[in-house]
Amino acid sequence: MSAQPNVDEESQAQPLLDPSLHRSLSNVTSQVAIVGSNICPIESLDYEIYENDFFKQDWRSRGKVQIFQYIFMKWLLCFLIGLIVSLIGFCNNLAVENLAGVKFVITSNMMLVKRYGMAFLVFFSSNFVLTLFASIITAYIAPAAAGSGIPEVKAYLNGVDAPGIYTLKTLVVKIVGSITAVSSSLLIGKAGPMVHTGACVAALLGQGGSRKYGLTWRWLRYFKNDRDRRDFVTCGSAAGIAASFRAPVGGVLFSLEEMASWWRSALLWRCFFTTAVVAIMLRALIDVCLSGKCGLFGTGGLIMFDVTSQNTTYHIKDVPPVLVLGVIGGLLGSLYNFLLEKVLRIYSCIYGKKPIYKIILACAISVFTSCLLFGLPWLASCQPCPIDASEACPTIGRSGNYKKFQCPPGHYNDLASLIFNTNDDAIKNLFSKDTDSEFQYSSILIFFATCFFLSIFSYGIVVPAGLFVPVIVTGASYGRFVGMLVGSHSNLNHGLFAVLGAASLLGGSMRMTVSLCVIILELTNNLLLLPLIMVVLLVSKTVADAFNGNVYDIIMKLKGFPYLEAHAEPYMRQLTVEDVVTGPLQLFNVIEKVENIVHVLRTTGHHGFPVIDERSHSESPVLFGLVLRAHLIVLLRKKAFLTTAVPAGSDAFKHFSAVDFTKRGSGNGDKIEDIELTEEEMEMFIDLHPFCNSSPYTVVETMSLAKALILFREVGLRHLLVIPKISNRSPVVGILTRHDFMPEHILGVHPLLVRSRWKRIRFQLPRFLKLF
Repeated sequence: MSAQPNVDEESQAQPLLDPSLHRSLSNVTSQVAIVGSNICPIESLDYEIYENDFFKQDWRSRGKVQIFQYIFMKWLLCFLIGLIVSLIGFCNNLAVENLAGVKFVITSNMMLVKRYGMAFLVFFSSNFVLTLFASIITAYIAPAAAGSGIPEVKAYLNGVDAPGIYTLKTLVVKIVGSITAVSSSLLIGKAGPMVHTGACVAALLGQGGSRKYGLTWRWLRYFKNDRDRRDFVTCGSAAGIAASFRAPVGGVLFSLEEMASWWRSALLWRCFFTTAVVAIMLRALIDVCLSGKCGLFGTGGLIMFDVTSQNTTYHIKDVPPVLVLGVIGGLLGSLYNFLLEKVLRIYSCIYGKKPIYKIILACAISVFTSCLLFGLPWLASCQPCPIDASEACPTIGRSGNYKKFQCPPGHYNDLASLIFNTNDDAIKNLFSKDTDSEFQYSSILIFFATCFFLSIFSYGIVVPAGLFVPVIVTGASYGRFVGMLVGSHSNLNHGLFAVLGAASLLGGSMRMTVSLCVIILELTNNLLLLPLIMVVLLVSKTVADAFNGNVYDIIMKLKGFPYLEAHAEPYMRQLTVEDVVTGPLQLFNVIEKVENIVHVLRTTGHHGFPVIDERSHSESPVLFGLVLRAHLIVLLRKKAFLTTAVPAGSDAFKHFSAVDFTKRGSGNGDKIEDIELTEEEMEMFIDLHPFCNSSPYTVVETMSLAKALILFREVGLRHLLVIPKISNRSPVVGILTRHDFMPEHILGVHPLLVRSRWKRIRFQLPRFLKLF
């Protein structure tokens, strides 16, 4: 049964909020997004519990043993997520340090014997090969592995499903590609890819096994739904941050503050347990390195950048420079996000083209980066080694504070100590204490400009790349520069100013506060800096918020993910749900003909259909419930047909099990094109009574759009039925989906709102500026 609103030619002249006008319009928002580096179709997730008769019967049949299995398996999978992610994180760091270390050792040895041309050739070719390998496997095997993956995971936790983001090949390419790309001296980080890696591990474990490879297990069938997978992916993202920065508490807060759109106390416990497992495993694995078995990784350490100091004291006179750092971080962070958005828009022109163009772009960035990193240290003058240096000077080999580069004996190149190094070692040098006289003003400025722009141009290429570490090293450079300007007027050493600078740029770019504060404290092992870090994060975030949004929200918008914000726009309170719901609307009877169901599924792309009951005692049809497209396809595939239009009763449960209706992995569901039916079967009927969600969420047509958005997001809905206020009309006015709440769709249906929106902004802006 199909119900389509009638619209005459005069409807175009009707008022803006006339319901007969907007329901005839189609939803024009995009149903595709850039996932990794490819344009893919996207769908919404079913976080709502689907309460039909079959679901209720299945849960009533479960005993205490099965309930215990469900709870026990949740905790067991959280333990496995922490175990696997910690192993991946440790191996990732180990591989990067050794792979990049060998490159720098060979290059440094050639520099010692003054074979500068051969040293550049080795440095250039190794970086080029590593980047080429990472870009090839990403572009051809798993395009979804490109980028950091945080926008994709954040969108998933908001209810957006994108194909390929949690497959096994994406996981493998993310790990291998991140190792090779970071080792190629590109100014990218591995923290973002580790968040995606943790989410991949969690999603694969939470899928309940694989029918394709015969790895299904009866206990795991409880987790074949989007709600449980969402919890596991949240734990996986927390484990990724914990493994990257060895910050277990920071990982929990990161998943709470930045990633998750839905939270509860039980999930907090599981995330905390998962990151605790990561911390314990990392401690055990790092103990192996204490015996010298980790090669160039050295002895490791649970604290990555230890800046502890026994005499760290500060007074009120130290606060003004910290406030200045916060303001600079907010301005630079907003500028960073602005430029990154422009660069990604340029890069997006090649996303829809052949993979070879993406590989060429990645290789071009690699060539430019190698030439810059090798050439810039020649601009810096050699400095004599300090007499009281805490380590060997000059440094011969992979890392150290005093790199020799081209300098004569007894001298070092301060710019090479930063720029001709791994990102982690550069941060260690900037954060180091008792080195206030090590760097020149010009070297710090050159390094800051190089990191600022190289990180922007390197992020959008087709390799796994993160933003955390580039932002930290960029912020630390200008933080150290401010410390050098302040000099003896402050009790803080230059290394502590570098820490505060990193915090300010992180706050200005990513707009997080609590999680970043804890992550930085766990990174640096300096609790005395807590008040100053809090101040600098609050100031930088406040300043940057006046210009644009956080970097991950900008990237999600550029990629086209229909992310639902936690707040409603002011103009949404001027509209009702009836003003944005679109048609035509497809309806089914509780006992429907097979031919009608097949026709609707083949001619529409809808995933939810209202079911009405015309056989009830009411004079007009009543809403019985909602049936999902996936469940209809299961009914058609099982051919649970009736020869007459009579209810099937309890016999319907005999043909199905709970496994038949469990959701498979992302993008692996059955399609209507795969169903083959005879003409005789097309004339039969299906009883939808046992398979309909008889208690779907509904709102009356006069509810404000703002209230409907809050309900839709907080509950995690995919479909929200709109019912009429007057009972003698059709039982359903329409269905609200995620795209109906997108500003692009709303302003497309009601273009006059754009004009009134800008009028309100122009009116409120002078009043806002008066506050300052």
